[in-house]
Amino acid sequence: MAKLKAKIGSGEAQRFDQRNTMYSRPRDPEKSDARILDIGRRHYSAKHFGKTPGYTMRDWAFSMSMWYMERWWGYGNMVGNEGLLTWFPDQTERALRDRMEPGGKWEISDPEEMSRNIKKAAQFLGASLVGICKLDRRWLYSHRFHPHTHEHVPIEIPEEFHYAIVMAHEMPYDLMQTSPAYGGFASTGRGYSMMAFVASSLSHYIRNLGYQAIPTGNDTALSIPIAIDAGLGELGRNGMLITKRFGPRVRISKVFTDMPLVADKPIEFGVAQFCARCKRCAEDCPSGAISPDEPTTEGLTISNNSGIYKWYIDPEKCLDFWARNNGSCENCVRVCSFNKQPGILHDVVRFSVKNVPWLNPVLVRMDKLFGYGRRVRTEDIWK
Repeated sequence: MAKLKAKIGSGEAQRFDQRNTMYSRPRDPEKSDARILDIGRRHYSAKHFGKTPGYTMRDWAFSMSMWYMERWWGYGNMVGNEGLLTWFPDQTERALRDRMEPGGKWEISDPEEMSRNIKKAAQFLGASLVGICKLDRRWLYSHRFHPHTHEHVPIEIPEEFHYAIVMAHEMPYDLMQTSPAYGGFASTGRGYSMMAFVASSLSHYIRNLGYQAIPTGNDTALSIPIAIDAGLGELGRNGMLITKRFGPRVRISKVFTDMPLVADKPIEFGVAQFCARCKRCAEDCPSGAISPDEPTTEGLTISNNSGIYKWYIDPEKCLDFWARNNGSCENCVRVCSFNKQPGILHDVVRFSVKNVPWLNPVLVRMDKLFGYGRRVRTEDIWK
């Protein structure tokens, strides 16, 4: 069985500049070379539809309906402090709108009880999983990059924001099984739209109690390490958060707050050991962006935040395939052995992964034998 030389996630990392993310670089003519700009031009250009199942105009129209909340009100989930994700709405205007007295505050004598309340509120709003952690400021982006105006300024979160409320939003299983066709993109879009709605709504609840709240999606801070700190899952070979219940089939939003809360603890349930053996995401990645090799502390491009011991993906190869695919790709989510619907059998397998890791090679073979992770035809999910 493959052994890890160190603990996944160990090491030191510096604050990362949002300008260097693979979503920002193709929009940044000052910093990107011709090849990266070309990838962006091809990916962000108008779509061309055909008659290939899964890639028709109807498929694209449906996927865009899933992205509607995010694209029009979440403002791209890259920008931050705009639209639904505004950081500090005017207190007087908010009080008038909600018919509340400005300046009031709900006294919190029991932070543990308030933490339970916040988690329940997030779940009522639609979050699939919720955790809380102390805000580790290493995970804040050092600078904000606006993809349209190219504004590049430091990110400064006031010191009184001690906690991060982290929410995972499930992406529909059936749609995800059609990746890399547009059904997978639709599944992702629903996750992003839920991110914008839930994070902004939970922030509104916290503000109405008299505390400060900053809602974020992919903007402002790195989501995965904060989610790990909040006990929502572990880091996988595919570079994504692997949760117990949904595997990597989630999107992540956060709310930073000065409300007194109680932090959860990180969890381990055998992901690193399983990923060391499995490699299915690397085998099924059409771009070869996922490493089949041992973890390292050295990233492959400037879009990797080096210094942490983990598997680094090659985001340039990934986005290049998205451009060639005329959409996106979620194959690494689709084929992941942790991407299963909840059920007794799969719960037993999860127990084995955590407690009997020497069975991992057998579980990997069984996963393939039973056909899990195979692509489903788009037309079949509508029947």
